[in-house]
Amino acid sequence: MRVRMAPSPTGPLHIGTARTSLYNFLAARHAEGTYVLRIEDTDTARSTAEHERDIIDNLRWLGITWDEGPQAAGGEDVGPFAPYRQSERMELYAGEVERLLAAGAAYRCWCTPDELEAVRTAQDAAKEPPRYNRRCLNLTDAERAAFEAEGRPSAIRFKVEPEKIRFDDLIRGEVEFDNQLLGDFVIVRADGVPLYHLVVVIDDEAMEITDVIRGEDHLSNTPKHIALIRALGYREPRFGHIPLILNADRTKMSKRKSQTAMTDYRLQGYLPEAMVNFLAFLGWSPGTEEEIFTLEELGQRFDLDKVHSGGAVFDKERLEWLNGQWIRRLSDEELTERALPFLVAAVQARLDDGVDGRIPNAEDLRPLIPMVRERMSTLAGVGDMLDFMFFEDDSVAPSAGVPMKWHVSTTFEMLSAARETIAKVGAVSFEAEELETALRALAAERGWKVGDLFMALRIATTGKTATPPLLDVFVALGYERTLARLDRGRQRLAGAGPPPTT
Repeated sequence: MRVRMAPSPTGPLHIGTARTSLYNFLAARHAEGTYVLRIEDTDTARSTAEHERDIIDNLRWLGITWDEGPQAAGGEDVGPFAPYRQSERMELYAGEVERLLAAGAAYRCWCTPDELEAVRTAQDAAKEPPRYNRRCLNLTDAERAAFEAEGRPSAIRFKVEPEKIRFDDLIRGEVEFDNQLLGDFVIVRADGVPLYHLVVVIDDEAMEITDVIRGEDHLSNTPKHIALIRALGYREPRFGHIPLILNADRTKMSKRKSQTAMTDYRLQGYLPEAMVNFLAFLGWSPGTEEEIFTLEELGQRFDLDKVHSGGAVFDKERLEWLNGQWIRRLSDEELTERALPFLVAAVQARLDDGVDGRIPNAEDLRPLIPMVRERMSTLAGVGDMLDFMFFEDDSVAPSAGVPMKWHVSTTFEMLSAARETIAKVGAVSFEAEELETALRALAAERGWKVGDLFMALRIATTGKTATPPLLDVFVALGYERTLARLDRGRQRLAGAGPPPTT
């Protein structure tokens, strides 16, 4: 088996392209075959080195490696069929186009855009299917010579034979198209640039691709490709069309309505292991109740026969669940390494706003990991859960720490009593169990709800209404910092309302 992925560097790596890349990779690994990466960059107006870099970097981030193709954006190619960028293969395409022209399987078309639009308008009015009317196929030699003499640019069209095209799709079974409905399509633009339908067929033959595994949106292109393959005398690869990825409302996933760029998911703190696991199940299942798979395990189990033909719904909640599962599989060291950049970014954002603090390092984060591991669904969540540990935030509105139906003065009294209780626990016994026992006893003695007491303490010491377990936070802050933050919280309340009673 030789499969290929041929992304176009006209945009960042799309979720759908990543899933198709993964399926090709898994199929090749399962069959001990070869996986080829080919860059389809003939769209020179939209293709960029930046997008090529994004595609290659994100494929590598996912763990998808290739046996042949460019090893880096702008880098050298590896493999016997180099070059693997279409922009460097123009001489091959030109030779095959000349073969088609010489065989009468293609012809030059001098029609202008206005003339083509007039044909489409007339066909629409007559309720005929839109297709080229073969005006230039039927030109006389004198008419062709006149166009060439005036220097009118010409595209090249493929002459489609009126035949039934049948093939056995690896996923959908037998498929049939009537090529009579296609019309003669352009394979080389008037500026001399060959188009997708032509170059993809030539490259698949030249690179000895045996199986073309691609998205369902390419299904309608397959009869064109088979017609070209037959006209050029190539062998036909096997075709398999995987289902589209759908939004929750079952509309096609697109960048207009959805988050589709892989880089965005990386920046939000999704793990590559979770993303691979999630993408694999978008159209495939192992036939068991198992849900968690490594990339290696997927390669062992993946079978195109188990790929579904129906659309696959992108379930963001399931992705977050899988991500949480993979986060909890990481060791403290691994999770520290992966989460630290997200924590640094969150703290840096606050420092840029003028808040006093410092940038954390791995030694700071590692002991905090057990406190947040079970609460994290993405790596980016570590910032909101722990950034307060590294700055002293006095920007919290004083009233934010006042429980509902309470007065500022009562809350001040609560914080003061809690501060005294915590101080009595002492630095030596400053552990979560000791603190909980003492504070619950205080709440019972004063007739306060424990939840109200803990919320007031949480906001006073962290500036947040949601944190990891509060008493674990106190222990992480330490005895002196906890008391100092309680003092600042009381000072804020002292100027927020009626004079405190204590």
